[in-house]
Amino acid sequence: MKNSYWWIGFFIAVLPAIIFRDYTPDNELRYLSIADEALRDGHFFAFYNQGIAYADKPPLYLWIVMLGKWLFGNHYMWFLSLFSIVPALVIVNTMDKWVGNQLTMVNRTTARLMLMTSGLFIGLALTLRMDMLMCMFITLSLYTFYKMRKGWGNKKANSWLFPIYVFLAIFSKGPVGILVPLLSIAVFLAISGEFRSFGRYWGWKTWGVLLGLCSLWFLAVYLEGGEPYLNNLLFNQTVNRAVDSFHHKAPFYYYGIAIWYSLAPWSLLIVGVIIFATGKYIVTDLERFFITIAITTFVMLSIISSKIAVYLAPTFCFFVYWAMLVLSRMKWSRWLALSIAIPALIFSCSLVAFIVLVQTGELAMYSHWSIYVGATFLMLSGILALWFLYRFKHINNAINSMAMGMLCIVFFAGFSFPSINEEIGFESVCKQAAIMAEKNETTTFYTYGIRRPDSMDVFLHHDVLKVEVEDVLNDEYADAVLIITDRRLKDNEPLQEYISTKQTNRVGKYIIVAL
Repeated sequence: MKNSYWWIGFFIAVLPAIIFRDYTPDNELRYLSIADEALRDGHFFAFYNQGIAYADKPPLYLWIVMLGKWLFGNHYMWFLSLFSIVPALVIVNTMDKWVGNQLTMVNRTTARLMLMTSGLFIGLALTLRMDMLMCMFITLSLYTFYKMRKGWGNKKANSWLFPIYVFLAIFSKGPVGILVPLLSIAVFLAISGEFRSFGRYWGWKTWGVLLGLCSLWFLAVYLEGGEPYLNNLLFNQTVNRAVDSFHHKAPFYYYGIAIWYSLAPWSLLIVGVIIFATGKYIVTDLERFFITIAITTFVMLSIISSKIAVYLAPTFCFFVYWAMLVLSRMKWSRWLALSIAIPALIFSCSLVAFIVLVQTGELAMYSHWSIYVGATFLMLSGILALWFLYRFKHINNAINSMAMGMLCIVFFAGFSFPSINEEIGFESVCKQAAIMAEKNETTTFYTYGIRRPDSMDVFLHHDVLKVEVEDVLNDEYADAVLIITDRRLKDNEPLQEYISTKQTNRVGKYIIVAL
């Protein structure tokens, strides 16, 4: 395969998951439900979730979800996945072009594979969220700044593209879209002794474009949602979440822990390079810029009260490519080899560990031929990496081997989704509930013991209400369909006796009851 077609391999690896995976209830299905509600009510700037104002996110991603529903008449995973996968590929391609004259083709290939297989990066590429979209625009804005600073390309076009990319980052996820480029550029210019040139990049044109586009957005929000919604968007979802979060509140050191699994299996390598190589090996402007972006963003996010691991996503590409820039000038050493050997050894034990966990029941639901095949490739990649690492002392081949093993397990594991979708999503249970409702001539749906069931309306096309078990036992509900979890049923003997007289159907961990 030619090097210019590297993205085909990544796309093939994630294709089975795109085809077979169900939507997760926590966020993915909720975005679909919000988009459906917006289409029904004719809202395009002020969004609502079950009638309650949802000012958490800007409109760009929800517009994409709405567009898919309008174009195809339904929500399709393949379409929505494109807006996570394509941005991920754009990020990798942008970083690859950025380092084109500083890394050999061999090192560029390794850097691409490292980024594409960083745990949370590939996870976000497979998840229906707006984070990867925001990261793409942040990366493009920072690349455009660097081109402006170096005098590359069309100066006039770059001076317009820079604020547009920043705005689109804001319009994708929120204030982080401007904070990352603003603070990173300011710190970098200060470190480089060029802070006086700050206004050259963040001058009247940049601020004019940002203020103009944001003003139009906020005006549309005010006209559609009124002052309370605008206040919620501008203050509650920004200032309050940053200072004393009501959602995802975590201590300052949270990302010091999260980075280890977010960048796995390369976290030991990257953190090791930061500890042992910073200062000694940072010799170019590009290296200084990359590590400045990564560290500045890391510190900024640590100060903000609201924290989850995915918020680190804008730093991933800069940590990985900075590490590769530095590694390209480093020689094989024991600590360097060990940082790769430890995850390689874990990979080597993956198949045996999986078999044991399946036999003990911990991962019994994942006992599927495709995962066994994927785990076999992962095991072989770990063994091969150790061989390259210690037989030939070849760092690149060791990393490439492990990365290919990860892409293999992602590919094969994707075929297991049809057998586990009933455990992770609502589509199967909702289809069976709809069939039972049609047989019993009802359109009323209730749930008990299910987290976030509101978004089931995406599949049922009717509101879904939570109920208390006492009301069910007292026959408060009739001519309806009740969906409960197997766990809640096992914990309640009166409920077991009650539904034993009813028409029921089991789908995975759910029981559907005709009341």
